[in-house]
Amino acid sequence: MASNQNQGGFFSSIAAGFSSIGSAMHRSVNGMLGYEGLEVINPEGGTEDAEEEAQRGRWKQEDRDGYWKMMQKYIGSDITSMVTLPVIIFEPMTMIQKMAELMEYCHLLDLADQCEDPYMRMVYASSWAISVYFAYQRTWKPFNPILGETYEMVNHNGITFIAEQVSHHPPMSAGHAENEHFTYDVTSKLKTKFLGNSVDVYPVGRTKVTLKRDGVVLDLVPPPTKVNNLIFGRTWVDSPGEMVLTNLTTNDKVVLYFQPCGWFGAGRYEVDGYVYDAQEEPKILMTGKWNESMSYQPCDSEGEPLSGTELKEVWRVAPVPENDKFQYTHFAHKINSFDTAPKKLLASDSRLRSDRYALEKGDLSKAGAEKSSLEERQRAEKRNREAKGDQFTPKWFDLTGEVKTTPWGELELYEYNRKYAEHRATIDSSDCIEEADIKSIEFDPWQYGNLSIE
Repeated sequence: MASNQNQGGFFSSIAAGFSSIGSAMHRSVNGMLGYEGLEVINPEGGTEDAEEEAQRGRWKQEDRDGYWKMMQKYIGSDITSMVTLPVIIFEPMTMIQKMAELMEYCHLLDLADQCEDPYMRMVYASSWAISVYFAYQRTWKPFNPILGETYEMVNHNGITFIAEQVSHHPPMSAGHAENEHFTYDVTSKLKTKFLGNSVDVYPVGRTKVTLKRDGVVLDLVPPPTKVNNLIFGRTWVDSPGEMVLTNLTTNDKVVLYFQPCGWFGAGRYEVDGYVYDAQEEPKILMTGKWNESMSYQPCDSEGEPLSGTELKEVWRVAPVPENDKFQYTHFAHKINSFDTAPKKLLASDSRLRSDRYALEKGDLSKAGAEKSSLEERQRAEKRNREAKGDQFTPKWFDLTGEVKTTPWGELELYEYNRKYAEHRATIDSSDCIEEADIKSIEFDPWQYGNLSIE
């Protein structure tokens, strides 16, 4: 390895190769240090992996074989919303709750907003974008939100967070978060390709962050994700490819390359890249592991570390519960908790879903029955809406008419209409709010009341 470094610069070779994801130049700083604590990963999924999954409560042999027969016809298809999945592979959280997990390390955005150095601002912001991947490595599937379902979160770093399921076909969510330092807006849409024992997930959505002090607008394009060994073997998640965070105000950008996982876990989790100025000259190198920490170091125009400088850590994953069944972080538990719910929680909130709650309590039979009931009610609403010639209109987000082109397809954008802020301000300023058991609120995302299910 040392001889390679002496032949013109290891970091400059990475910088030169970042325009192509498949470039052989993409090697990692962590790789230079030798692989430590290698995890044995069998991409094909062996018998021992399958036994381990069964012990964790998923895919007993008879379930696995039957499901495999059913799923073979979907190979090559987008299965985002066309397949009914068993609750045995679910976690007690919905997709719009999972969107809120990006807020765990939002203090990094606070730091970005307060930062005078434009390139360090990008270091903080991109580290924030990477931080959520530790949570995203969970192999349990979240529930698909019901049309009109919402999720609210308060009591975390001064943030107010609201998300809403704005479309059922295709499944789309919109979210907004805000505190004194930043606003976060996302239109979320996933495109999938089922490959038999794995599925590729493409993030067609758009994430925008506005830093309030200087009005800086950041645009994020994350890498795709691959879920391996869905049915046979030990399920594991990888996100190989490029993440690009662009400062739309100055045209500075961060390009970070997520290393693909090799045999025996070689290269897994590793991330390397640069902060570039508007002329695409590297200014700061970044390196780390998305499940552990990220560090940075100033560099020269060739991408080599500046003499007299050293790597400094900018983010490290917080301690997590041991042996947690669903691999939840402490923050993920807070998301599911009513401790993060505001006064007068919307009845459409994900926490109130009967299937989610039953799964959280370990009652798989009830969770499955409640999931089927909610899905059938949603289908009945669709039939009724079509018969009446009605259109579904989200409450807290508006369709803009703007279409965003992403690497994986076009996206119709939704924007926060600020009605939620008015709603919340009215409630918070009221002196006559009745205290009630929040858990007793009946889940109600429905467009029509008292609709019979046939």
